[in-house]
Amino acid sequence: MPITWFGWFKLFVGVVICFATTSAALIYFYPAPPKRITIATAFRGASFDFFGRRYKERLERLGLAVDLRETAGAVENVKLLQDPNSGVDIAFVTGGVSDSMRSPDILSLGTVYLQPYWIFYVADETFADLAQLKGRRIAVGPVGSGTQFSATGILGKAGVNAKTSTLLPYAGNEAVKALEDGKVDVVWIIGAPRATAVQALLRNPKVKILSIPMADAFTRLMPDLVRLTLPQGVVDMENNIPARDVVVLASTTKIIVRNDIHPELVPLLLRTMIEEHSAADIFQKTGEYPQGSDPEYPMAASAIDYYKSGPSFLHQHLPLWLTVHAQRFIALLIAVFAIGIPVFSYVPRLYRWALKHSTRVLYGRIGAIEKALQGDLSIEQILALQKEVEGIDRAASRLPLPRRHLDLFFGLKVHINFVRARLSARRDETMEATAG
Repeated sequence: MPITWFGWFKLFVGVVICFATTSAALIYFYPAPPKRITIATAFRGASFDFFGRRYKERLERLGLAVDLRETAGAVENVKLLQDPNSGVDIAFVTGGVSDSMRSPDILSLGTVYLQPYWIFYVADETFADLAQLKGRRIAVGPVGSGTQFSATGILGKAGVNAKTSTLLPYAGNEAVKALEDGKVDVVWIIGAPRATAVQALLRNPKVKILSIPMADAFTRLMPDLVRLTLPQGVVDMENNIPARDVVVLASTTKIIVRNDIHPELVPLLLRTMIEEHSAADIFQKTGEYPQGSDPEYPMAASAIDYYKSGPSFLHQHLPLWLTVHAQRFIALLIAVFAIGIPVFSYVPRLYRWALKHSTRVLYGRIGAIEKALQGDLSIEQILALQKEVEGIDRAASRLPLPRRHLDLFFGLKVHINFVRARLSARRDETMEATAG
């Protein structure tokens, strides 16, 4: 029997509903990653600003739009990540600013480099220790910055504070200019050697660097700090910069994210981190960073997998926008096989049940005829029943019974022939009785 237009319409509606349900499920379990993210960096001239711009270039080459949020520094960056309405997804921070107890909604992608604390000054004399900074005008960065946070913590140990010195909120390029203009005597600055402000101060012949003689003591009192040595001439051998070995303190710099970050963004960020920070530098060897551990924040699960196994096949060969579609397709195939194989194992049973149901309907009609044969019938009623039997026989012949289920067909035919014979005999008896 051909399918009617209503049958085609029902089939179309069923396909649309199935497709919509599957699409909704895939979108729910595999949502598309955002096309744009925001990274909290710091003020101009800081190393966070320097690396933020480098990250932006690399990530946009990978197809991800990036906005940079200029901030006061690490302390503000942590607060922005904790605020779900800030729009910030990723941030640079230094060690010791916060941890998982104070910031429970933050995950780490690992540490990326050591962040030195530099003390630059302009003076006729050479400072031998931190205590000589008392009474000086010191640029320590704005409120909410990691620069001010570290300056007050470390300088305070040596008695250099707001009571004994003048602490001013200059930082980055502004601090460099303030030192050149004579607005400050000392600049406390955080930054990698490649940072713009650090380079400007290192190469300024009028500026000196304070070497911290009690650096080891600070690392014992403040475990998040490490002692580093800037070797003589390492910045510029021709001009002998620095002119002597300089001991500085440093802490680790890490990349932190919101705990609801889309997992597809993590491989892109880690790829960028490795490309940017794995090379050798003044304070690190090749491949030493980034490191897949963080003592202050829990590591993101997808980051742990990346450090352990590297990028997946999809992330290596497909762009971001196509990766999620490939994952949805793989998930669909897995679901089809997981559901389809058990279902297909029941298909033969379901098919036989459907055939039995079809034959059962015909058996019901035959049973009604047999019941009618138990009563008195006129010749016209018998002829009508014979016509019904022939209709049942034609319906049985049209059943799409495969060879393996022919037992159902032959069993039905036997019953049809049996009832047909009874009707023929009953007709002959009735006709003889009528003639007699």
